[in-house]
Amino acid sequence: MAKGPRVIGVLTEPQAPTWWRANRHKVLLILGLLAGYYIGTHLGDAPARQPDTPRPGHTTPATTGPHSTHTTRGTA
Repeated sequence: MAKGPRVIGVLTEPQAPTWWRANRHKVLLILGLLAGYYIGTHLGDAPARQPDTPRPGHTTPATTGPHSTHTTRGTA
């Protein structure tokens, strides 16, 4: 007569994962995003910002007389 299957172990339900094991991908994602933001905003090769200096104003009045920028025929 054939023997029945031998019992090797008893199957049990696995334990619930710990908080770290269940959420570590979220924590590492947030840390990676924060590190990338910090590197992108603080360690760039951009030169230091120059202070804002006032731009020169228009102090020279426009000329109102005849302009000598055009040449007439025969004088050039």
